[in-house]
Amino acid sequence: MSEFFIGDVILAPVFLGQGSEVKVRPAVVMGDCGRDKINICPITSRTPREGPVITIELDDFEKGGLSLFEESYLIVSQNFTVRKSEVVGKKGKLRADKVSEIRRAVKS
Repeated sequence: MSEFFIGDVILAPVFLGQGSEVKVRPAVVMGDCGRDKINICPITSRTPREGPVITIELDDFEKGGLSLFEESYLIVSQNFTVRKSEVVGKKGKLRADKVSEIRRAVKS
C-alpha cells in the first residue's frame, strides 16, 4: 500500500456536483483518516461557480506537477474520503507554503 502525505497531489475517483459522474481527477491529500483512507480536496481546470477556491499553478509544486497550461483550482468546500487502494497515481507534491494556505482555507 502506498503512503500518502498532506500536500501530495494524487489522481483519485471524485464526484463533483449534481448530474456529474464519478471521475478520476487530481486532488490534494489533506490528511490520513486512519486504516486505509485519506481525506482529499479535488482540483479542477474550470473556474468553480461557487465556494472558496485556491489557485494551483506549476510554481506551487515542490516536485512533479500536473499538465497545466493555465491555472487550476482546488475546491476548498468539497472534501472527500477515499480508500488508498482507489488512488490511481501520484502526480507530485505541493510546496509547504501552498499547503499552509490550503489548510488555513479549509479550517475557515
